[in-house]
Amino acid sequence: MAALDVMPQNGVRGVAADRPAGTAPYSLGIDPDDLPDGLVVADESGRVICFNAAAARITALRPADVLGRPVEQALPLEDLEGRRWWQLTDPYGGLAIRVAQPERNLLLPGGREVLVSARYVRQRPRGPVRRLVVTLRGTEARRRTERSHAELIATVAHELRSPLTSVKGFTATLLAKWERFTDDHKKLMLETVDADANRVTRLIAELLDISRIDSGRLEVRRQPVDMAAAVRHHVDAHVAAGQGPERFAVLVPGPLPALWADPDKIDQILGNLLENAVRHGDGTVTIEVTRATGLGGDDRTTEGTAVTVSDEGPGIPEESMSRVFTRFWRGSKRGGTGLGLYIVKGIVEAHGGTISVGRAPGGGAEFRFILPVGAPAYLA
Repeated sequence: MAALDVMPQNGVRGVAADRPAGTAPYSLGIDPDDLPDGLVVADESGRVICFNAAAARITALRPADVLGRPVEQALPLEDLEGRRWWQLTDPYGGLAIRVAQPERNLLLPGGREVLVSARYVRQRPRGPVRRLVVTLRGTEARRRTERSHAELIATVAHELRSPLTSVKGFTATLLAKWERFTDDHKKLMLETVDADANRVTRLIAELLDISRIDSGRLEVRRQPVDMAAAVRHHVDAHVAAGQGPERFAVLVPGPLPALWADPDKIDQILGNLLENAVRHGDGTVTIEVTRATGLGGDDRTTEGTAVTVSDEGPGIPEESMSRVFTRFWRGSKRGGTGLGLYIVKGIVEAHGGTISVGRAPGGGAEFRFILPVGAPAYLA
């Protein structure tokens, strides 16, 4: 078995696996301080022989106070119920078939929380532990994820409560007092119920999209897409909903390459971007569809379609540009869940494209996404 030689730290040799006699050593020459996670290594007697810079940062302990000490004294870890972790796991005297401890939350003195996992290195199966390798990670990333999930739940609860309350109120009123309302009143109330039901359906669809994007399971079913026609379809829908036709300008300066994309996903992208421009922007909403060329990752020139949506409103503050495509970002208080642009970015990237935000020539917001030509679903 080849040896993994970690460079000495503070005069103490790092991790080294034993190798059969006559076998040439294989050294990666890794300095433990280069590792992103905390690394603590104890020898066969249980004394710490390696304590890297990340471990010092995570635990707030000095390497000089840890190296050479018994690991259970150097790192007096406890679980969340106050039990001493080293006594529970007993790495040197416990089951000889045990090779590792899965990651779990543990506490250092003073209540400092760390994520700890361990590996037992044995010279032979069921043999004594020759090295105890412990990795440490901070809990900040996990807490950020938990906060994000909590924010998502709170947002969903808030967004669902309003339309469901409306649906419940109107249906209860209609059932109790049906004969008292005129046909016009009944129609108005049922139209409101229908609109609120559609709002709930859209929110559920957004949540499903977020789940698929986060897990990498967003499916793209490529078909021929006429981007210019898709843009005009969305503009016509806004005009039919009451917007003046002079509010929109559609520019297609030249022929476009054949685009293979998911038509439903393209509708989601255009729907979100145009709705944002109409709701949050002012003046004319300009949608420009052009041919895009660039250098692909394999050093070949690739082509695609670029769509730019801009308005003449106040625009997006410079300090907010980097947060536009994050969850729950809202450019104003004019409604919305703050999830639309996050989903748009996920859909564009699932097509292999890119999206950016900037300031339009007229001072408003400008969103530009580029989709590569792609390939049919049966060839992708």
